[in-house]
Amino acid sequence: MKKQIITLALVPALLFGAVTVPMPKEASAATATGQIISSVSLRQGADTNAARIRYLKPGEKVTILSKVNSWWYKVRASDGQEGYISTDSKYIETSSVTTPDGSNNNGGSNSGSASEGQIVSSVSFRQGASTDAARIRYLKAGEKVTILSKVNSYWYKVKASDGREGYVSTDSKYIKTSGVTSPGDSNNNGGTSGGSVSEKAQKVIAAGKKYLGTPYEYGSSRDNTKTFDCSDFVRQAFLDGIGLKLPSDSRGQGSYVKSLGNAKTDWHDLKPGDLMFFMDYKGTSKSAYSGVDKSKQTITHVAIYLGNGQILSTYSKESGGVRIDSFENRHWEYRFLFGGSAL
Repeated sequence: MKKQIITLALVPALLFGAVTVPMPKEASAATATGQIISSVSLRQGADTNAARIRYLKPGEKVTILSKVNSWWYKVRASDGQEGYISTDSKYIETSSVTTPDGSNNNGGSNSGSASEGQIVSSVSFRQGASTDAARIRYLKAGEKVTILSKVNSYWYKVKASDGREGYVSTDSKYIKTSGVTSPGDSNNNGGTSGGSVSEKAQKVIAAGKKYLGTPYEYGSSRDNTKTFDCSDFVRQAFLDGIGLKLPSDSRGQGSYVKSLGNAKTDWHDLKPGDLMFFMDYKGTSKSAYSGVDKSKQTITHVAIYLGNGQILSTYSKESGGVRIDSFENRHWEYRFLFGGSAL
């Protein structure tokens, strides 16, 4: 009987909280906002093997619920969906985020003291670190700006002379700066660093853009730059930009990229300056390419990836020759076979 009384006496304690059972702690979270810089996967778990919910697009805003660890944020997207994304500053720029151990960081955005920049040539001043972001205005040659941070190899966050904050290209043809440290890089002057892959890629892109509007000609001569077909144009951009002589046809260029072990079938994994290879055009709708075994398709077109879902290439007389096109949700995306760096 005494045992029963003792047992019953414990019941109220269990019911009303005299006995505390430790509960697992979640990562602490100071709610912060983030802006997507480059397309990134929103996943169901903090792991690259976790199922992808969807892709977040450049310029999209998210609410950062917590920083799980050094590699993953838990976020709420603009459509209300919650998931996990990379903390890498090439994908997202954030305000302060509290990590599980209570320390703060700026979500990968470059810290560092502000420095001064001077605009060399008129350049777009944008709301986000993307060519798709809305333009605030043009910054004029000679105008002074305060550089708040270097977001990545391609974008500075700056404060203009009128007090407005936004983003400008790091390209030295647009802005002259004092030393600005980018995430993971040493100081540099105006966005270039000696001999890096990203610098070479930007030189290739710059060289290619000089030929915008050059007429298209199938089987164009490799001995002049009066006209181009797709592979001739790509070959010339690499030759002019960094002195690299690629194979003269698109299939050879595709084989070259594969030989380097750089081929990727998900275009979201590509970086600016990478080559992109495509199959035959079958129409503008996605359904026209459904059921196609792309591993058995032949390369019929090559382009240079600019980042932010844009490509630089030439493909017909009617299109106006060398030009820049949007890639995502168009026949280009449906025709895409693989891509990768030729560097």
